[in-house]
Amino acid sequence: MKGLIFSIKRYSVHDGPGIRVTFFMKGCPLSCWWCHNPEGISSEPEAVEQIERVGEKEFRVTQQAGRYYSAKEIIEIADKEKIFITESKGGVTFSGGEPMLQTDFLLEALKLCKEAGYHTAVDTSGFSPAGNYHAIFPYTDLFLFDIKHLEDEKHILYTGVSNHLIMSNLELIMESDREVWIRVPHIPGINDDPGHLDALRSFLSKIKKPNLSKISLLPYHRIGASKYKKFNIPDRMNGIATPSPSRMNELKAYFEDTGIKVKIGG
Repeated sequence: MKGLIFSIKRYSVHDGPGIRVTFFMKGCPLSCWWCHNPEGISSEPEAVEQIERVGEKEFRVTQQAGRYYSAKEIIEIADKEKIFITESKGGVTFSGGEPMLQTDFLLEALKLCKEAGYHTAVDTSGFSPAGNYHAIFPYTDLFLFDIKHLEDEKHILYTGVSNHLIMSNLELIMESDREVWIRVPHIPGINDDPGHLDALRSFLSKIKKPNLSKISLLPYHRIGASKYKKFNIPDRMNGIATPSPSRMNELKAYFEDTGIKVKIGG
């Protein structure tokens, strides 16, 4: 069995504790307006043409977005960084896209990672059948779980899907003994109004349990904007500004009232 991966990030320090290797798995059921990994949306490999310049000359180069890897290859890649992972108490993270779209491969890879002694993390939108989460519980140490918007209508508008299944799966994961980091993308004009922020802080306070160890506030950025044209995806965030450091620090203090540790960034 093989899984489709579009990027591998070594020495990652934002996708779980310590130094990690993060595998970005291709395919996502959401279409978030602010997505910074549009190359991860399609569930198929994609050939992408881009122009590279050397002096006054231009060259058209075709790049492949997505390559198939076996679970054994995942371990081989992680093993090359094992000294850094071990010394930093890091591990292996599966992100995306949405890794739960490839649950069978993810399960096999997680099992091998645990057999090899690696701490494992899964970064998920929560939009997958509950049975898929039950399947990976025994082999997942940490869930990085996104909350994009609490209001279902707005969630549908800005991501293309309802949040009903997502919130149900969050409850499921919170009831497990798996560690959870809640990730909240902060998107100006979309989920940063006072009413939503109040509701979100109240919600997080209510679901707080010992296994919810961190809230990560992810400020909107424009890193993925240059990719949209390559993948023929409309940029619906044109003109939206990145929130200032002072604004993010205000939000950090605001959510610390939940009694949960809060971090700006991953």
